[in-house]
Amino acid sequence: RMSRHAQQLRDHDINPCVAETDASRKCMDDNNYNKDMCTAYFLKYKSCRKFWHDIMMQRKRNGVKPEMPSAEERRKMLESMG
Repeated sequence: RMSRHAQQLRDHDINPCVAETDASRKCMDDNNYNKDMCTAYFLKYKSCRKFWHDIMMQRKRNGVKPEMPSAEERRKMLESMG
């Protein structure tokens, strides 16, 4: 059974970057843990985290709850951006 923390990391409503996490992990597995082969995946993950962190901070400043938009809300936000 997964720990509560591990479950939260897999929860798309809590962690907006599950797909980027999985892609990075798969790249590492596929390339025998040679980090140099996975730089693009790491950068994608990093920009995902930064993007959603900035949105979360903005919502926090504006008193919007929850601070992290749900997976469905995030999908709509991204679609509206193109």
